Amino acid sequence: MQLRNKTALVTGGTSGIGREAALLLAAEGAFVIVSGRSAAKGWAVVADIEAAGGRAMFVPADLSDLDSVSRLAETAGEVDILVNNAGAFPFAPTVEQDVATFTTLVDTNLRGTYFLTAALVRAMAAKGSGSVVNVTSVAGLSGMAVASAYGATKAAVDSLTRAWAVEFASSGVRVNAVAPGHIRTDNVVAMIGEDSFDELGKKVPMRRLGTPREAAEAIVFLASPKAGYITGVTLPADGGFMALGDR
Repeated sequence: MQLRNKTALVTGGTSGIGREAALLLAAEGAFVIVSGRSAAKGWAVVADIEAAGGRAMFVPADLSDLDSVSRLAETAGEVDILVNNAGAFPFAPTVEQDVATFTTLVDTNLRGTYFLTAALVRAMAAKGSGSVVNVTSVAGLSGMAVASAYGATKAAVDSLTRAWAVEFASSGVRVNAVAPGHIRTDNVVAMIGEDSFDELGKKVPMRRLGTPREAAEAIVFLASPKAGYITGVTLPADGGFMALGDR
């Protein structure tokens, strides 16, 4: 249990990759604050953690609302690990992108992540240790049709990852990112359809879709002492997708 006596906050921790990250962090001994918009799903994750012998609590939050972000930061207090996983991801062709959805993408994926991190990293820096793991996307590392706005927000968070790594390294705080590739989550399948999702798997060098647990394992590695000399990197968890020269 390499994270015993540590406190971890996982945003978007009620489902998918966030849920798996919360479960794995708890299994490593961390007290996990699960945050998300669905109380029912959040408390279900807490129940699963406690059933396995771990410790957790749920705090509701909407990252697109700065008042909600402030309340989350205040309730969480001092944390050792922050996993910025919450995100909005509706895709649309550029010429069909509406302003309301664009604003939600920016407010949730970028603005909420920025100001939650700003609120919590101060205490990490003051005590001389801490780890921030941002969950971005291969859409922020490559060109993807119909994902221009979403990809731009994730690329911005990759940029923040590098800037924060340099800004806080001397204070003992590490900042990294995981860029999931084609991961089978209920939310994404519901958005693009089962058939389309299976087709995506054929474009991955490993010839399959990833699982939320596989992406979460990368998050926990970067959050852990095993990555103690790693900061400022974006690690694709993508089955080799970013290694493809010609897509």
